[in-house]
Amino acid sequence: MKILSYLLAYRRFLLIVLTPLLLLPLPLIIKTKEAECAYTLFVVAIFWLTEALPLAVSALLPAFMFPLFGIMESKQVASAYFKDFHLLLIGVICLATSIEKWNFHKRVALRMVMLVGVNPAWLTLGFMVSCAFLSMWLSNTSAAAMVMPIVEAVAQQIIRAEAEADALEMSCSNGSTNPALELDGRHAECQSSDWIEKEKQVNGYDNNVDSTVCTIEKENEKEKEQENIPPAETGTKSKEDKYSGVFKVMCLCVAYSATIGGLTTITGTSTNLIFAEHFNTRYPACQCINFGSWFILSIPITIIILVLSWVWLQWLFLGFDFKNMFKCGKKKTAREEASAQVIRDEYKKLGPISYPEIVTLVLFILMTLLWFTRDPGFIPGWSSLFPKYKGYATDSTTALVIGILFFIIPAKTLSRTSNGENTVFGYTPLITWKEFQSCMPWEIAILVGGGFALADGCEVSKLSEWVASKLTPLGSLPLWLIILISCLIVTSVTEVASNPATITIFLPILSPLAEAIHVNPLFILIPATLCTSFAFLLPVANPANAIVFSYGHLTVMDMVKAGLGINIIGVAVVMLAIMTWIVPIFNLYTYPSWAPNIPSTNSTGL
Repeated sequence: MKILSYLLAYRRFLLIVLTPLLLLPLPLIIKTKEAECAYTLFVVAIFWLTEALPLAVSALLPAFMFPLFGIMESKQVASAYFKDFHLLLIGVICLATSIEKWNFHKRVALRMVMLVGVNPAWLTLGFMVSCAFLSMWLSNTSAAAMVMPIVEAVAQQIIRAEAEADALEMSCSNGSTNPALELDGRHAECQSSDWIEKEKQVNGYDNNVDSTVCTIEKENEKEKEQENIPPAETGTKSKEDKYSGVFKVMCLCVAYSATIGGLTTITGTSTNLIFAEHFNTRYPACQCINFGSWFILSIPITIIILVLSWVWLQWLFLGFDFKNMFKCGKKKTAREEASAQVIRDEYKKLGPISYPEIVTLVLFILMTLLWFTRDPGFIPGWSSLFPKYKGYATDSTTALVIGILFFIIPAKTLSRTSNGENTVFGYTPLITWKEFQSCMPWEIAILVGGGFALADGCEVSKLSEWVASKLTPLGSLPLWLIILISCLIVTSVTEVASNPATITIFLPILSPLAEAIHVNPLFILIPATLCTSFAFLLPVANPANAIVFSYGHLTVMDMVKAGLGINIIGVAVVMLAIMTWIVPIFNLYTYPSWAPNIPSTNSTGL
């Protein structure tokens, strides 16, 4: 048993040591550049999937393994670690830093929730829409971390309001007060001294929702027993389940909408950025993947998945009551009043919109407009103003120009005192370098660089050509089946590995597959990229899930149950999209001139 405990304690160290040693026969026996590159790829992939080493550290392995194997020179490998993707990421993080610093994200989230109302179903939808919108422009993790505290405040206020309502109802039924009295929860004349004592117990709700609900239920049962009334176990259980169900839905909607919203824009999640850089590097003659084209193909997917996920979560935990949801003029319950009040209070705390928020909003709109209008496709974009330098300006150019402005524009304006004189503040820009550094995901930047280095090594060593030749027989399968298989594989792997690591591993495999079977590479790469984000099953599948799970309202089985349904919804919607409206956007049924023309006996059924 001691040996077993030692092995468990040092399992990561053993994995780090044994993986390269066990795979070493590959380059020693098959002495080719392809085998040496495959050895590097396998070692890095295993470290990424198991996270035995930090992702960024594993990504640095090609930097010394490729030169030692004679596959690429050190300076060639080093150049792969910083590309156009990194400049785009820097510009986007500048925007995200300013949004977070000046609390603009909170204003947007609360305003959206206020617009949809406080009915539990509509409130959930409001949180989903606001979180999805934020994750379009910020990282999924940041979006979940920003919205979850608001959700938690609403959940705790619901507990307090429902507890007060229950006590009011009980005191009214014991006394002469009309039981049908509106449950405001604040009428002192209907409160008994017994309830005041109970309220002291309830007020410790901050970090233990379940125990609060249980305390209330136990108190109710005690009173019923004292009055010789049989305890309504069924009613108590259903009420407890309803409370629990509301909290679970509100938490899960944040975790899942943060991921779903990231699908919408090319900058919304790291997997989209990795795909764009890989695609543009491998197929430089194709200029079809940009911010505008990706938004057009993905916005219907995001909306459909978001709505269906909302319906699924409602049905799974609360039941879907269309009659009550769309009933006009219905009186608000104590829970709905409490939800509305806490959201209004949170919004009032923000005060009027500040100067830095206005500047951030203006720069955000400007960045988005410049992305959309650079090369929209159906009309000439602003890049056509530079005909001599076609293709020189990319989305990263826009991101960097706007990003640098955040370091230049002052965060404060001159203000006048009562005697009319200007008050001079020290010059401070909207964001500082230290603030930017704290938000910049350096691990992702290095991880992506390692992926690009691996892709370059596969090209130079001819490993990608060897893989393509072996994958050619797959051309006999129907195209929809090939796409579905690739989607299911990446969706399964991404549940146990990080999303960026998964897409970095599979892109160099799927690109040669598409070329080998003579199919437009976008036909396979787009759905695989989208499905890589579908890590909904486990708390450890992605950081957004982990943040939400840490609040303690969910069990692992809750997430598995809900996530499985959303995984199926996601893959089904992506399959529908790639076979319908995405086809004319990129003319997918035609093998493009920008892709390598590999001789093939493809008989893929469309």
